Amino acid sequence: MKAKAAPYKKKAVSDLVQLLNEYPVVGVVNLENMPSPQIQKMRESLRKDVVIRMTKRRLMLLALEQVKAKKPGVEHLQQYIKGMPAFLLTKTNPFKLYSVLQKNKSSAPAKGGQVAPKDIVVPAGVTPFAPGPVIGELGALKIKTGVEGGKVAIKEDTLVVKEGEVIQANVASVLTRLGIQPMEIGLDLVATFENGVIFDKKVLAVDEKVYYQNLITCAQEALNLAVEAAYPTKDTVELLLSKAHSEAKGLAKEQAIMCSALAEEFVAQASLEAQGLGTQIGFDIKA
Repeated sequence: MKAKAAPYKKKAVSDLVQLLNEYPVVGVVNLENMPSPQIQKMRESLRKDVVIRMTKRRLMLLALEQVKAKKPGVEHLQQYIKGMPAFLLTKTNPFKLYSVLQKNKSSAPAKGGQVAPKDIVVPAGVTPFAPGPVIGELGALKIKTGVEGGKVAIKEDTLVVKEGEVIQANVASVLTRLGIQPMEIGLDLVATFENGVIFDKKVLAVDEKVYYQNLITCAQEALNLAVEAAYPTKDTVELLLSKAHSEAKGLAKEQAIMCSALAEEFVAQASLEAQGLGTQIGFDIKA
């Protein structure tokens, strides 16, 4: 006999399906290692623009299956439902949403057993520690050290944990003593769905300053190319006319073609040459 689903589970799935159909942008976040007070704080700060729904993974997967007919491609979010997942439902652009969530994150020390959110590097420099057992602890992590001014110094930047690896307890202890806080407390947006497209974390993580600078560079290079190709537009016509005038003037000067733009310059040049010739033959020619 097939077991029937509990009424509360049916309602949970039904509520999720309604929300998934209602909002154009669906995100998946991982709340693992995030303290409850922080979750509540984020709920309050995002209440106007984002709906957060957390339930059992199996129910989330089931809800995605039930809405894929109306939202083709949304089922691909299933692969991102890991750890302690929750749905973010919003009408906000995925990239703007990611940026807002990142700005609301704060740094935290690492604990043994946590997964590194990024490559963790111990930078070169002098530490506050006097020579002693700490040298052995750092050496165990393959960190090269020396002594400078009576303090232990790290000789070079050292990668101690790669992104996605589990942080060992001894590594976490050293990082904490060095004041390195590699963990981030906040909503970890791992992927979003919009208009049939899945945007994962690496795609969403756009550095706005770098992006803006790239746009400026592209615009400058496009302008230069258009000028070199003599392609007239409202942005290049003034530069093209100026370039044409300069090149025409240069050609006329090279070929000694008299024109209004060069008349004064030709007269001045002739005067100088005449004075030079007069000096050579001992004849005074006044300008």
